[in-house]
Amino acid sequence: MANLKSALQRKRPKAGKTTTVTGVGGGGGGGEYNNASHILSPVNGSFLIVCWRLEKDSMQQGASRCIYPGDMDMDEQQQKQLVVARCRDLGRRMCVESKKLWVIVGPAIFTRTVTYSLNVITQAFAGHLGELELASVSFACTVLAGFNYGLLLGMASALETLCGQAYGASRFHMMGVYMQRSWIVLFVCAMLLLPIYFFAEDIFLLTGQSREASKMAGKISIWFIPLHFSFAFLFPLQRFLQCQMKNFVNAVAAGVALCVHVFINWLFVTRLKFGLVAVALALSFSWWVISLMLFAYVAFGGCPETWHGFSVEAFAGLWEFVKLSAASGVMLCLENWYYRILILLTGNLKNSAVAVDALSICMNINGLEMMIPLAFFAGTGVRVANELGAGNGKGARFAAIVSSTTSVMVGLFFCILITVLHDKIALIFTTSRAVLDAVDKLSILLSFTILLNSIQPVLSGVAVGSGWQSKVAYINIACYYVIGLPMGILLERLLNLGVRGIWAGMIGGTAVQTLILAVITIRCNWEKQAMIASERMDRLSQDPRQ
Repeated sequence: MANLKSALQRKRPKAGKTTTVTGVGGGGGGGEYNNASHILSPVNGSFLIVCWRLEKDSMQQGASRCIYPGDMDMDEQQQKQLVVARCRDLGRRMCVESKKLWVIVGPAIFTRTVTYSLNVITQAFAGHLGELELASVSFACTVLAGFNYGLLLGMASALETLCGQAYGASRFHMMGVYMQRSWIVLFVCAMLLLPIYFFAEDIFLLTGQSREASKMAGKISIWFIPLHFSFAFLFPLQRFLQCQMKNFVNAVAAGVALCVHVFINWLFVTRLKFGLVAVALALSFSWWVISLMLFAYVAFGGCPETWHGFSVEAFAGLWEFVKLSAASGVMLCLENWYYRILILLTGNLKNSAVAVDALSICMNINGLEMMIPLAFFAGTGVRVANELGAGNGKGARFAAIVSSTTSVMVGLFFCILITVLHDKIALIFTTSRAVLDAVDKLSILLSFTILLNSIQPVLSGVAVGSGWQSKVAYINIACYYVIGLPMGILLERLLNLGVRGIWAGMIGGTAVQTLILAVITIRCNWEKQAMIASERMDRLSQDPRQ
């Protein structure tokens, strides 16, 4: 009623005089519209009551400004001033949201690049021992550890939904409980996957690898078991910290582990000549360095609000957690395996040596650049989950828009860069003219892949932040394995396009998936999603203190 009283006491403004109305901070990074001017035309008592109701409703809905019909009486200059004021406010909101986003994305890019480099360094030291040693370590890292990495990482992404929404809803205690539930689920899954390491030799033989390489890879795979269990312990810790804007801790731990990894490889492999076993154990040790550093930070006071020690609450509501984790694992694994299949199909082509070399170079370039979209995937998931957990659907929508726009701009830059340097990008890896020409022909597909990868992970991040994992898993199956993969095989067989045909078809599947996710995101009812997030928190929270 205070607003009504003040409105009734206003004097009728003279012609052409403006009255400044200061708005109320809105959701999604909104703030005060101190620069917006509105003309108040002569009004009677009943109209003031309507204005008061509009103002009250707009305040309840988190609107950024009060709307008076006097706006319609503005002259052209005043309308321009209002547009400028609104544009400035939009720019300010985007800066605020971008800052929140890059707090997550910046350290995530560094962390993912470092962990990617750990495998590259491992294979480099193995390569100095011999070609057979390099092949065996590559099989163990890429096939076995890569398969388990994708599955466990996907299952851990359930925490991006739950911890992100819990943080936004200020249910800090439940974040530690969710992490413990994730540890339980991932360790059980890791135990179920353990036989893969014991039967690695037979698996490699079934994929058509040579007997010598398969035998050595089978022996060395046993020494990667500590690495396997580090995934189950580390991934929940990383997402737990990421969801509370402490991603810099992940980056510091990864940087320390990189230095340790280089040193122990030099010491035990190059200096002391301990051989291939030292290569495998060095990689496992480096991943455990990251894990133990993060756990020490959490356990010894780094997260006083969200970590209250181990709790029996972790064993409550496990089935709901398992379902969300399984959907997350399937969703990300289908994406992770998709382009690995491309390499396998290329290996079965006639005269495939040059094609495989060229494709491997393209995949290495794509893999390095992919660290950026994957960081945006993480950042988008956290920001959307935070806003939905806080009940701010408009804020979640705005976060998705800012993240998508930023990621596409970065992807467009790298797409143009690859297009301009199409005949030079492979010089870093080889001097073979045949391979250089093959990479040149594939560069247009590489540029399209990079551009699509700047959009698709962000939309997947929106899905993770909103808890749509099971829906996206079905979309991935249809787009990747019903549309993309068969289309690629048909282009290769019918049009005799070779690896370009397979890759083009698979890009088509990714494009269809991206389009579907974009339509779902655009048509999303964000206020309803905020209500669903609140209901999910109530259902999964077994906190007796609430």
